[in-house]
Amino acid sequence: MDTGVENATPFAGIGASVKRKEDLRFLSGRGHYTDDISRPGQTHCWFVRSPHAHARIASLDTAAAAGMPGVVAIFTGADMTGIGGVPCGWLIHNKDGTPMREPPHPVLAQGKARFVGDAVAMVIAETRQQARDAAEAVTVEYDVLPAVGMDNALTPGAALVHDDVPGNLCYDWHIGDEAAMRAAFSGAKHIVTLELTNNRLIPNAMEPRSAIGDYDPTTGDHTLYTTSQNPHVIRLLMGAFVLNIPEHKLRVVAPDVGGGFGSKIFHYIEEAAVTWAAARIARPIKWTADRTESFMTDAHGRDHVSVAKLALDEHGTFLGLHVATRANMGAYLSTFATSVPTYLYATLLAGVYTTPAIYAEVKAVFTTTVPVDAYRGAGRPEATFLLERLVDVAARDTGIDKLEIRRRNFIKPDQFPYQTPVALEYDSGDYFSTLEMGLKAADWAGFEARRAAARAQGKLRGIGISTYLEACGIAPSAVVGALGARAGLYEVGTIRVHPTGSVTVLTGTHSHGQGHETTLAQLVCDQLGVPFDKVDIVHGDTAKIPFGMGTYGSRSLAVGGSAMVKAMDKIIAKAKRIAAHLMEASVEDVEFANGEFRVAGTDKTKAFAEIALTAYVPHNYPIDEIEPGLEETAFYDPKNFTYPGGCHIAEVEIEPETGHVRMVNFTAVDDVGRVINPMIVEGQVQGGVAQGIGQALLEACVYGSDGQLLSGSLMDYTMPRADDLAPVSVATHTTLCTHNPLGVKGCGEVGAIGSPPAVINAVVDALKEYDVRHVDMPATPAKIWSIIHGSAQRAAAE
Repeated sequence: MDTGVENATPFAGIGASVKRKEDLRFLSGRGHYTDDISRPGQTHCWFVRSPHAHARIASLDTAAAAGMPGVVAIFTGADMTGIGGVPCGWLIHNKDGTPMREPPHPVLAQGKARFVGDAVAMVIAETRQQARDAAEAVTVEYDVLPAVGMDNALTPGAALVHDDVPGNLCYDWHIGDEAAMRAAFSGAKHIVTLELTNNRLIPNAMEPRSAIGDYDPTTGDHTLYTTSQNPHVIRLLMGAFVLNIPEHKLRVVAPDVGGGFGSKIFHYIEEAAVTWAAARIARPIKWTADRTESFMTDAHGRDHVSVAKLALDEHGTFLGLHVATRANMGAYLSTFATSVPTYLYATLLAGVYTTPAIYAEVKAVFTTTVPVDAYRGAGRPEATFLLERLVDVAARDTGIDKLEIRRRNFIKPDQFPYQTPVALEYDSGDYFSTLEMGLKAADWAGFEARRAAARAQGKLRGIGISTYLEACGIAPSAVVGALGARAGLYEVGTIRVHPTGSVTVLTGTHSHGQGHETTLAQLVCDQLGVPFDKVDIVHGDTAKIPFGMGTYGSRSLAVGGSAMVKAMDKIIAKAKRIAAHLMEASVEDVEFANGEFRVAGTDKTKAFAEIALTAYVPHNYPIDEIEPGLEETAFYDPKNFTYPGGCHIAEVEIEPETGHVRMVNFTAVDDVGRVINPMIVEGQVQGGVAQGIGQALLEACVYGSDGQLLSGSLMDYTMPRADDLAPVSVATHTTLCTHNPLGVKGCGEVGAIGSPPAVINAVVDALKEYDVRHVDMPATPAKIWSIIHGSAQRAAAE
């Protein structure tokens, strides 16, 4: 077995492809996940869930279930009327300035169930199977109501998901200058229109959601173990708004988390239910979802329907963009749901282009489906797909080459910082270079020969490009607060130097597979000169770490890493004062590099470990001037988003007889700012591309007209497998972020953002002889076969 001994090197700083130190425990089965935890006296919970998409709860009888073997307690919505509902974390205002509709989201349904899977009761028993058996004995009578979907939610007379939300409209929001957009369109030579859908996705993390509520009646302390990307946010939301537990009496622990991709950001009802009920029965309660429950209850992603219009002059220069989007919220407002189709989507509609006038309007609707929230990329994939498909259609309609139309409209390197018409100001980028690198790596020039060779074999080959931009590290707190965010978006880092010179980092960010225990340790190695194997990263426990905001939006390095840098600056400043005292020099003359303090111009030196020991054993110490110890904390609130971008190129081959689309090659050239660990960046990009290919070709969450989830298992919902993918060539081109101390931009989501439009652009290119203008995702074999053979039948009829 590879023990990872090679990581025990004296230095493994920024830029080194250090093997992930956490992989040994994960790959050898030594990970410690929520479901691995068992508390003394632990019971188990199963939820009774509505089989109907929309129904009034006429009666609920738990008597038979309560008498079954092992049953400890059963609770319903009526038992929880004294607690709060699950809150939404972002308030959006309508065009007229009025606040959005924010209906309550009870922990257990009260009066009405609003989607298939809505929890109406919880059964607690000695074993999981006993709880499940008893849950099946709970009798619920429903008065079934009409289902509400995206196709009819805004139709006059449609059934109301919430009686106090007229027309099922959560908000009607806009951004940009409508008058400037209309003026641009009035003088346009070309107007290109495209209607498209961004398909609903079901996150499928390797680890299902799990939660354990524990309560100590002797102290009044509550503990929640949960699969979360941000334990402090869960503690704040659940403690302050749902259960009214003082924060010092509520501990939230998120141990190893087996994938999240956004779906584990949010506060879910199961977390509140087990925490509340544990105090009622004075015993721990564990709940772990099975895969079917995950399909029915994990927040879904995407689900937009949009009409986009692009105005161009006679040279193909973009003049104006108008986007009208309907975004599905599902039955309730999940934690960050409202921000996804607004400030994480519409603000990205400039992309990498100099479009001078942009106006976007978004209507968010309630439906009788699972709540929709952030999923890898969160709004940026939706914006990128719309824009990059629209640009390709514009090239087709105007007769301008798809590369040339992009080059003509790119933001030039000397235009940074660049203010877009939709609020954001980009600080750095070089879209021409990433394009050229991508074209060379993908052998774009040689494609037509490959197309001809495929044609000789009876295959259709296409190539597609996406020149994308995203925004990471949502910031700053004052700005997002003014836009409706109900939380700060800073991060915190504590650097604890031990007497022997080893270091523990307490970070408010959280890892669910990204390799933070390695990457964050590399920052310490680089800045403090501490050996890699002497750095420990602690996260995920509100009892151990300062208040932090967790992981989402590729913020961990840009925001969390920057907080660490600031804390290490404080460590170095204090250590220099100690070193100056020991070497009888002025602080101004002490230099620090590679783990060593030196008096400038002399051979006097002190190692970092010597200074650490002196700080804790202050026998020779300026005790009147400096406190003992060597530990510092810093908070970092970003001044702006960071803006990764790049060029993704997909090459596909279609089998006309079956409609099957095969990925042939994929090239990704990304500007993610300074690269801390190239190997981890490559892995993150490859993983994101796999998810993007899944959305483009395979994945579709489908509801029937009655609101039943038709793609409710892995037998019905197609996840990408290894043979569905292609070799992914990854390269980076760096322009540094100008406003964080590391110069990093973020890499966790770029693959999922840039890849879907590249794949669909390639599919459309492969179908060019059939005069196909657009294909909505997913481009399944059935859909492609219908296009090919439908075109053939029309041609024969003509």
